[in-house]
Amino acid sequence: MREAPPRRNRRRITAALVGLLLLVGAGWVAQNQWGGSATDQLPGAESGLPITPLSELPAEARQTWRLIQRGGPFPERQDGTVFGNREGLLPAREHGYYREYTVPTPNSPDRGARRLVTGEGDELYYTPDHYRSFVVVDPDR
Repeated sequence: MREAPPRRNRRRITAALVGLLLLVGAGWVAQNQWGGSATDQLPGAESGLPITPLSELPAEARQTWRLIQRGGPFPERQDGTVFGNREGLLPAREHGYYREYTVPTPNSPDRGARRLVTGEGDELYYTPDHYRSFVVVDPDR
């Protein structure tokens, strides 16, 4: 038959468990009260699309983003026009919610296939293949 641990050990174990529960609870409250992780707060993250830092996109995408932030001027007349989301890969929104911008493709004889798409809720998406796929862009990374 096994002996019960001394009361002092039981108190230490109980205190450690209570402390652990308080830490876990405080972390949960902090995450839920102050908005969770930075990824949770990224506009567009709720779409479920992969998230890619702007720094990992082609240099031309970063240049286009700077133009968008400044409000132009844009090299293509189609830049800033409504993106209709006919493919349905972005979250469904009313017509006019999304705008598209050309990301130049070096040595392409035309606009190429690359685009940045912005949403009225500050979302930023990138497609390298003319709307066949998208990623959410984190412009701060």
